[in-house]
Amino acid sequence: MPDYVHFHSIRFQMIFCRRGWVRVVYEDQGPPFVLEAGDCVLQPPRIRHRVLECSPGLEVIELSSPASHDTFADHSLVLPGPAVDCSREFGGQRFVWHRAAAAAWGPWRLGGFEARDLGIAAATGGLAGAVVARARGGTRPDRPCSHDAELVFTFILGGGVTLECEGRDPESLGVEYAVLGLQV
Repeated sequence: MPDYVHFHSIRFQMIFCRRGWVRVVYEDQGPPFVLEAGDCVLQPPRIRHRVLECSPGLEVIELSSPASHDTFADHSLVLPGPAVDCSREFGGQRFVWHRAAAAAWGPWRLGGFEARDLGIAAATGGLAGAVVARARGGTRPDRPCSHDAELVFTFILGGGVTLECEGRDPESLGVEYAVLGLQV
């Protein structure tokens, strides 16, 4: 799966490692690193990057806006480069590498759940936000919730949830309990 230095013409792009690992390198973000299961990166618009290697059975969840977008090669750039500027903005966004193993869990907006914020909202200036949430003690939220977003993406990572929407019958989603949630 190794590839070449490239970038994407996108508004937003997040990659969540579900299974396995992948070794990657990003423009101005230091040496190559390994993205492991539960880790996430925000690839800001036009940041150059390269996949160096990956484990067999690698599974990632990639969310991009727009979903269909142009990808451009940059054969003149060698990664990693000499510069490290972790505060650099690309298209008004900053690169994020969220490490699950080092992440702190805290209260979520719904009682009975806890979450780890992936840092996406801060890095995109509020364009998008993402959390991984899990049940804590209870099996139901303490109240109904609603969303005020252009897009809400929910992916069941482990356990099971039942979605109850006004005017619809309850619907079981998945057999897993941790939820990757994204709002754009």
